[in-house]
Amino acid sequence: MTGFSHTSWRKPSIRTHDRPTIFLAGVVFGSLLLWAFFSVSTIDPIFIFSRHMPESCQCNKPDPAFNLQSDPPASTFYDDPNFGYTIDESIKNWDQKRQVWLELHHSFKPQSHDRVFIVTGSQSTPCTGPSGDHILLRTYRNKVDYCRIHGYDIFYNNVKLDPNMPGGWGKLPAVRATMVAHPEAEWIWWLDEDTVITDMEYKIPFHQYEGYNFVLHGWPIEVYEKKSWLGLNDGSFLIRNCQWSLDLLDMWADMGPRSPNFDKWTKILLDEFKHGPTDQTALAYLIWKKQSDSFGKKMLIETRYYLEGYWTGIVDTLKNITERYLEVETREGMLRRRHAEKVSETYGVLREPSLKDAGNEFGSWRRPFVTHFAGCQPCSGKHNPVFTGEGCRNGMDKALNFADNQVLRNYGFVHRNLLDSSVVSSLPFDYPA
Repeated sequence: MTGFSHTSWRKPSIRTHDRPTIFLAGVVFGSLLLWAFFSVSTIDPIFIFSRHMPESCQCNKPDPAFNLQSDPPASTFYDDPNFGYTIDESIKNWDQKRQVWLELHHSFKPQSHDRVFIVTGSQSTPCTGPSGDHILLRTYRNKVDYCRIHGYDIFYNNVKLDPNMPGGWGKLPAVRATMVAHPEAEWIWWLDEDTVITDMEYKIPFHQYEGYNFVLHGWPIEVYEKKSWLGLNDGSFLIRNCQWSLDLLDMWADMGPRSPNFDKWTKILLDEFKHGPTDQTALAYLIWKKQSDSFGKKMLIETRYYLEGYWTGIVDTLKNITERYLEVETREGMLRRRHAEKVSETYGVLREPSLKDAGNEFGSWRRPFVTHFAGCQPCSGKHNPVFTGEGCRNGMDKALNFADNQVLRNYGFVHRNLLDSSVVSSLPFDYPA
């Protein structure tokens, strides 16, 4: 900043008859300054902080208000008596049907190409495991928190939409019905009841999936070369709302217990993948079998981040991850800035440059996106014998409280102990400076 010396600065003389002119010019100049200030303020309410924002920040713009009270009388697929929601009724020309609906419902069309709808669920009867219902309530609330932060919708299903598709197979009719019930959504994201979203800021990079219609986490070598049903996990997957996906669900369901071909597929799966006909084994077989044709090239086994991460390798790293994130915030003042929960995505974008060396997946100090407690069976309590009930419960408490801290911080509180769900502490201003 340039300094001015009072001794070297000489006040100019002003003739008396010039004063009205100068006064008028000052009024005009001052008005222009006020206009410029308020114009900038209208455009950017946090203009004073804008120099801290990265130029690449393309923060989500909210959808225009949906018109929820308009359903034009023009006929759509909903008016066809032969069109159904059940998985045993094939749907044809879905892309065209969906496009007609969007054209008639104009308020839903903007940004429909990346709109996400989350589907999850549990059994229809009370849990028998200790604290099972409470744990499922918390895992559902975790997903609701994520949806609220990112503006997503969610459907929680706890009924059997097809009584002939028990267990994990039940996700197929739920996903299928959701695709039909929500033509405004481009992507359906299925999440098992025992999954926890452990990075509440992270957004799925849908721009990287333009050529894909189905995405899930796994290890390609395990599926394509070793033919292992454990080379992937269908507890968390993304499926595009399109005809291709309906065809995939038809093929997948044809391998399940409701199909007349069930016995045939049981033999094939045992021969090829050395495992019985679970929903996951059937999916692994389809991905392996279709890998070389055009249909299979629409399926992606994601390896770049934890779209689904196995809990045993994650829960004991959460304390260190918390400390590393706090170290970053100690250095970066903008990440400590208190803000409304509605603008949380902005701070996720701001954090990314500080995570460029954090890595991903195993050994990383980046927050895992989704942690899956496969084998813990929190509702029934019949966990895999290689685990203990206490180990599963403690692991879920850590993950849920770790995620909860990211939410509660927007409300001024935090769990100091990841194993203690009931106690929170208020946070001082400018924490953790």
